Amino acid sequence: MTEETGSPRDLRHSLVGLIAGRGDYPLILAREAVSTHRRRVIAFAFKGETRAEIGRYVDQVFWLQVGALQSLLDSIQDSGVNAVVMAGQIAPRHVFSARPDSRMWSLLEGLPVRNAETIFGAVVREIEKSGVSVLPAWSFMEQHLAEPGILSGSEPTAEEWCDIRLAQRVASALANLDVGQAVAVKAGVVLAVEAFEGTDAMVRRAGRLAGRRAGGVVVKVAKRSHDVRFDIPVVGRRTIEMLRKWRFSVLGVEAGRTILLDKGMLMREAGQKGLKVVGLGMESTGSNDGR
Repeated sequence: MTEETGSPRDLRHSLVGLIAGRGDYPLILAREAVSTHRRRVIAFAFKGETRAEIGRYVDQVFWLQVGALQSLLDSIQDSGVNAVVMAGQIAPRHVFSARPDSRMWSLLEGLPVRNAETIFGAVVREIEKSGVSVLPAWSFMEQHLAEPGILSGSEPTAEEWCDIRLAQRVASALANLDVGQAVAVKAGVVLAVEAFEGTDAMVRRAGRLAGRRAGGVVVKVAKRSHDVRFDIPVVGRRTIEMLRKWRFSVLGVEAGRTILLDKGMLMREAGQKGLKVVGLGMESTGSNDGR
């Protein structure tokens, strides 16, 4: 990793590009880049995905169609940025319904395996070919990274720690296969694993299987060799609300490798809802894990 791509503070210029997907993550990152890090931000947003409020936080917005890779590359060049950061997802239904332009088709045809890692990795390479650096996805969000230990609520029970350890083992294997990042477990039973539908939809599916009695854990992890430019677990308010709606009692996340959007407020809200949140180490071995 070059010195320039290692940290947003190492960049020689104040202007940075934001490739913005859906949800709160791009908005919060833009806010932090501007207010905390004193950067000017140019957003590359996607119609039908990125929230219109992005315009409140940035100098300029280029609105693009999902799948229009050539337009994205041209817009980045026209903007004058020398570095970009990627934040936010694209809805699964739009991934399959989008009409890729010829540049995107050419990229896809060259991939023997098509998943989030290979597709986004190829897009990153196309951007960097033009001389523009792609920063880690946690850039400007350092204060939102999960810390080790109990982040919300009380210490999990012994039974919950057993479920956490099982969920973390399964989630790690799942992530390393490029399938998903999260697993739901209750009373030693794996209820559901995350696939293309995303964490919130997986929680809903697991909750329907878990029965009416409250309990169960969800653990979200990153792939061991994950590309930090686009592959980083993110937890926001919607996930917290879904976990409580479906009566889960614990959320486990990897410390230093998971972004908690608006962390302080999010953890207070989790505590008020009775949800225990735990920052885990990469290897979980007992009730003091992550501490």
